[in-house]
Amino acid sequence: MTTTAEAAEPTIIIIDDDDAIREAVEGLLYSVGLRTRAFASVQHFLEDRKPCGPGCIVLDVRLPGRSGLDFYKEYINSPDAMPVIFISAHADVSMSVGAIKSGAADFLTKPVRPQELLDAIQSAISRDMDRRRAAAEVTRLRQAFDSLTVQERKVARLVVTGKLNKQIAAEVGLSEATVKLHRGRVMKKMGAPGLIDLVRMVDRLSSEEARLSRAG
Repeated sequence: MTTTAEAAEPTIIIIDDDDAIREAVEGLLYSVGLRTRAFASVQHFLEDRKPCGPGCIVLDVRLPGRSGLDFYKEYINSPDAMPVIFISAHADVSMSVGAIKSGAADFLTKPVRPQELLDAIQSAISRDMDRRRAAAEVTRLRQAFDSLTVQERKVARLVVTGKLNKQIAAEVGLSEATVKLHRGRVMKKMGAPGLIDLVRMVDRLSSEEARLSRAG
C-alpha cells in the first residue's frame, strides 16, 4: 500500500524498450535521490500502474506495440496526467515541435546529456507539483461551494457581479438584513477574506467547470 509519505515523494516513470537506456536513466536518477519505476512498454506501464505522488514520465517515442506518441495523445487528457518528457533517437523538428505544442514538458534527443535530462525532470516535477496544488485548491473550493445552501449560492452569484445587498434583496425576494446574513455566511464558508477573494474563487470554479465541459 502506498503511504502518504511515499505519495508525496516524486516518482519518475521511465518507459523505454532499450534495457541499457532504462538502466542508465534509473542509475542517473538514483544517484540524485529520485525514485523511479521503469517499464519496457506502454502496456507494461498500464498493467502495473499504481498511484504515486508528483513526478513525470520519461517516454521513448518509438516503442513496441503502442508508440509513445499515440499513448501520449490519450494520456495527456486524463485528470491525473503527469508531465511527459519525450526522448528519441529518431526525432525530427516537426515531431518535437508538435509534441511541445500539445503540452509535452520537453523533447530530448538521444543520447541525452545527463544534466539536460535532470534539468528537464526537475522542471517537470515542479510543474506537476503546481498542478496538484491547483487541483487541490479547486477541490477545496468546490467542497466549500457545495456546502452553501440554495439561498447562499444565489446570493454568492449575485455578490460577485458587484450588486449591493439592497439590489440582491430585491432580486431574490429577501430582506436586506437576510441577504447580509447570507453574505457573511458565504464569505465564512468559502474562506474568503474579502469580496475580491470571493470573486476570484467563483471565477476559478466557473473556469474549471468550463474546462471540464470542453474536455467531456
